[in-house]
Formats: sequence, C-alpha cells, structure tokens
Amino acid sequence: MSSTAATLLPLTARGARPLVGRVRVPGDKSISHRALILGALAVGRTTVTGLLEGEDVLATGEAMRRLGASVARTGPGAWVIDGVGVGGFKAPDQTLDFGNSGTGCRLVMGAVAGCPVTATFDGDASLRRRPMRRILEPLVRMGATVVQAAEGDRLPVWLAGARDPIPIEYATPVPSAQVKSAVLLAGLAAPGQTVVIESEATRDHTETMLTHFGADVRVEPQGPHGRRITLVGQPELTAAPVTVPADPSSAAFPLVAALLVPGSDVVLADVMTNPLRTGLFTTLREMGAAIEEVAVRRDGGEAMADLRVRASDLVGVEVPAERAPAMIDEYPVLAVAAAFARGTTVMRGLKELRVKESDRLAATADLLRVNGVSVTIEGDDMIVEGRGRAPGGGLVATHMDHRIAMSALVMGLASEAPVAVDDAAFIATSFPGFVETMRGLGADIG
Repeated sequence: MSSTAATLLPLTARGARPLVGRVRVPGDKSISHRALILGALAVGRTTVTGLLEGEDVLATGEAMRRLGASVARTGPGAWVIDGVGVGGFKAPDQTLDFGNSGTGCRLVMGAVAGCPVTATFDGDASLRRRPMRRILEPLVRMGATVVQAAEGDRLPVWLAGARDPIPIEYATPVPSAQVKSAVLLAGLAAPGQTVVIESEATRDHTETMLTHFGADVRVEPQGPHGRRITLVGQPELTAAPVTVPADPSSAAFPLVAALLVPGSDVVLADVMTNPLRTGLFTTLREMGAAIEEVAVRRDGGEAMADLRVRASDLVGVEVPAERAPAMIDEYPVLAVAAAFARGTTVMRGLKELRVKESDRLAATADLLRVNGVSVTIEGDDMIVEGRGRAPGGGLVATHMDHRIAMSALVMGLASEAPVAVDDAAFIATSFPGFVETMRGLGADIG
C-alpha cells in the first residue's frame, strides 16, 4: 500500500462529549502474526479465533500461503492453517510483500532462515527505510545467506535459508522481541540448543506460543532485568488452537482518550495483560489513572482482563528506561497523556523509537509542538511539560505511521481546538475500524 495524493485520508478530531460504552479492540497483532507462522510450521490444522484482520497480519498470512501452507478465513477473525512442519517451507514463486509490517517481515525472515529455500522480502516505502541488519546478522551466523539486499541491508532482501542450520548462543545487542523471535524461529530447524540472551526482558509471546505448539523452551533469569531463552531444536510442532486476546497496543488509544475526555467511562474487553506488554498501564496508574481490571483470566497461556477506564486528573512522572521494552509502541499516546497531565513527564531510553515506521521519537515531538505543547528531546529522552490542557489546532504529519495518526486523533478529542492528521490511511495496518470504534464511544472524528 502506498500513500499518494489519490489515497490520502485526512481526518480531524474535535472535542468530544464523554466517551461511554464497552468495546473490544482488534486482536493482538503480535499474537496474530505468531499464530499464522507457527500454525504454518506445525503438523496438522491450527484454528485461530480473534485474529487481527489488519493489513500487516494479512500480509503474513499471504506469505505463509506462498511458502506452502494452506491459510483460509472461515469467518470474522476465524482462520485455519494447515501446516507444512518445521523446515517444510517451499520456495515461493513470488516476492513476499509485507507492506508496512516490520514484525511480519522480520519474524518470517527467521522462519525462512531455517529452511533450504530462497525468498525475496519486500515492503512499502516506509518498511524499505527500516533496518534489517540486526535481524540478518544472527541468521547468517546460523547458516543463512543474504544473496542480495538494498544499501544498508534494507529491503528488498533476497535471503537463502540454511541447508544445515547451526544452533547458536546469541546475545541481542538491543532489547528486541523481533530479533529474539527471528533467532528462535530459525533455531527450530537446527539440531541441539539455540540460546538467546537479552539484557532487558522483551515481550515473550514467541516463547509462550512455541510451548503451546509443543516445543521445548526454557526461560531463566539473566542479570537484574534480562532473560536467557533456550530452545531445543528440531521439535515436531503440533497444531493447537489459538484464541487471540485484544491488543493492548490498540487498546491504548481508546483507553487514553477515556482518561482525558471529562466524564468518560469505558470498558475495554478481553485485553491482554501480559506484564511484558503493560508498561503503559503501569505508567498511567502512576500518573493517577483510574484503570480497573475485571474478569481476570488466562487463555492459551496469555493473561487477559476487561479494563474499566474512567476520566482522571493526571500528574507528570518519570518513566524509567528499563520499562521501554514493555511499552515501546505506546510512547506516542503516552506523550499525549503527558501533555494533559500537570507537571513534567520524562520518558527515558527511547532510542528504539527512531527506527519504527517513522522516526517515531521526532514525529511524536512534532505532534505535540504543532498543538502547542512544550516538548524537548535530550539524547534518547523525551520531556513533556504538561499543563493539564492542550491548545490543539495543529495539522499533524503522520509520516505513514499508524500510531502517530491515532495518537494525534486522541489528542484532538480532548484539546481546546480540533487536531487534524494529513493521512489516516495507515491506521488500517494495525487497527481496522479505529474511527468507527471511537465514534461508537461518542468521539467526533471525521
């Protein structure tokens, strides 16, 4: 999908009446990607319910088809995958096009790296700018070959998987669930043990779902904040049903909107509450947010709950760098919340935001500035001066970044003047139906 003059979708959000109601945001994107990939690598038929049917996930499903698995939709959010087994991918006869999805592209690179096939990976203009070297370096150590790549090891990449994959012990240079997951997926086809060591624990959905499909995975503490993950290679993964919980990264937008719009009272159903994904909820509670977990439960190894959220007066806080892996996608909307808090909010250790769909750190700062909020960037830290209010009135450049677009629209619902975005088309990559969901709660977006 490309953003051109013909496909631009400008939108404006205006001050809303109280947001009220109960909604279920789309299924978790991380779980959805992994369910398709591991279903394709398993033996038998995997059924998935609640799958996120956004463009990013659908691109992963199409990649699994081109690699030889049978992937079919049987109803809204309901899919079946007939897998080919570990190492069973066939060489695709077309390019694997991941659109805007860095997660899908990088995880599938790992899965392909353990198979004796060659595949071409590509994406849209935004994804072509994102770095792939951090993924490719460990995969090459495991026996894969980068046949060809654009300058700086960027897309398009021609990757030849290993005929005889080599198990490695790999310490990730930066906290990254995508790097960890790519190495583990490649390690499925390798003999012996593949080990990933991370200095900061990142989202553990790959380890959890590998176990759900029958792999032997051991997770141990490593240092004060890290983990050591050991995978025993060459398992026979067995098809297993997957229920996809609601995505906490998507829930973040109606959640913050409910906190900021006076009089709001919203329930978000079935939200994943995995502690490695709930850094935003922790931070907002520290700021004074009224977020209550009800109907707490587990499904498929993942914790979930309904979240009741009520409008709250927020105060500025300091967010430690070690929390970043648990909320890396939520900093733009946290910055919006910080603008409406009273006092200074300091968000530390945001280097990873510079290599998201956009330079998300700079784009977030620009989002605030154009709407009259004081924000500075010092190294990898962002400092927001909250005044309990925001003037608004700005036109936000989204840079083809869905989270910047949604964060700006949330801001407009509580600002003194409307907030507009130049293009909201890319919201569909992660949150199809976002505008309709927000309107259903009472939001004025159009």
